[in-house]
Amino acid sequence: MADTDAESVRTESQAGEDPFHPLTELSPEQLRALIRDTSNAVSTLKAETEVFEKFCKRLDAADLTPAPITEAGPPSLDFSQMRSRRRSKSRSTISERLFSLSVEQKCELVQRELEESKEEARKDKENADRLVQSLQATMEEAEIRRAEIKKATYEFERDIGRAAVSRKTGTSVAPDKILRYLEEKTRARDSLIDKLRLKNASLKVHKKKLQMQLKQKEEMGEVLHEVDFQQLKIENAQFLERIDERNQDLLHLKLTTGDTLQVFNSYKKKLQNSTMESCHLDKEISTRSEMLRRIECETHLVEQERQKAENVNKKLRRQLSDYRVPDVLQYVQEKMEQDQLQKTIRVWERKAEIAQLSLNTRGRAWEQLKGAGNIQCYTQPAAGH
Repeated sequence: MADTDAESVRTESQAGEDPFHPLTELSPEQLRALIRDTSNAVSTLKAETEVFEKFCKRLDAADLTPAPITEAGPPSLDFSQMRSRRRSKSRSTISERLFSLSVEQKCELVQRELEESKEEARKDKENADRLVQSLQATMEEAEIRRAEIKKATYEFERDIGRAAVSRKTGTSVAPDKILRYLEEKTRARDSLIDKLRLKNASLKVHKKKLQMQLKQKEEMGEVLHEVDFQQLKIENAQFLERIDERNQDLLHLKLTTGDTLQVFNSYKKKLQNSTMESCHLDKEISTRSEMLRRIECETHLVEQERQKAENVNKKLRRQLSDYRVPDVLQYVQEKMEQDQLQKTIRVWERKAEIAQLSLNTRGRAWEQLKGAGNIQCYTQPAAGH
C-alpha cells in the first residue's frame, strides 16, 4: 500500500508542470497520512536495500554481470542485477523509472539471507561453544593446578617448613632433608609425566582406530547422514516428551504417595491410640472381673448369712407365735419367788464362804498340829536312847 501511494504521488508530481500542485489540494489529515505511508515505504525500501547489499557483497565479480533485457514481459533480473535508474536533465520531460525485483526474487533473496544468517548463527554458536569449552578446560586445569600447588605447599610446610627452625634450640635443620624432599617431588613429577605420556600415546592410538573405523564406515556407506540425524533428533524429542510425561506421572505419584503416607501416619497414630486404649480397657476389665468375683464371693457369704438369719428369724417367729403371756398375779408371785430364791442363794453363798473360811482355818491348824506331832515323834526316840 505504501509503495502504491508513493508511486502515485511520484507519477502525479512528474506529470504536471508544478510538482506540488496536487499536494496543495489535500487536507492536513491526508498529508499526515501520506507522510506516514511514505515513511513506512521508505523504511521498507531501506531494509530491502540493506538485505540486497549484503547479498551482493557475498557474490563474486563474475556473478555481477547484468543479464540482457527482453522486450516481452517484465524484465527477468537475476539476484546479481542492480536496479537501473534513468535520470533526465529535466524532471518535467523525462520520468524516473526503477527496475526492482519481483516478489518471488525478493522471497528467494530473503530465504537465502535467512539461511545465511542461520549458518552464521550456527557457526557463531559453534565457535562460542568451542571457546566456552576451552575456557572451561582452562578453568579446570587452573583449578587442578591450584589444588596441586596448595597441596604441595601444605606438604612442604608440614614436612619442611615447620621443622626448618627448632623453637627450643633455634638452630636450622640440615639442607639434606630439603634436597631429599625436592628429589622425591621431582621423581614423583617424572613418574606422573611418564604416566601421562603413556596415556596420551594410548589415546592417540585409540583415536587412530576410531578414525579408521569411521573411514571404513564412510566407505561402506554406514555413516549417518543429515536425514538420519534429523530422524534421531525427532526421536530424541519424542523420547524427551515421553520422559517429561513420565516425570509428570512420577511427580503426581510422589504427591499421591505423600498424601497416602500422611493418611497412613494418621491411621497409624489412631491405631497406636486404640491399642493403648485397648490395653487400658483390658486391665480395667481384668480389675473389674476380679472385683466382680470378690463381690460374688461376698454375695454368696452374705446369702448364707441371710439364710441363717432367716432360719433364726423363722424359729423366733415360731417361738413368738407359740408364746403365751402369763397372768399378772402369777407373774407377780413368780417374781416374788424369784426374789426369795435369789436371797436364799445369796445367804447360802455367804454361808458357803464362811464355811470355806473356817475350813481353811481348821486346815491350817491341822497342818500345825501335824507339824508339832512329827517333831515330838523325832524327839522321843532320841531321849530313850
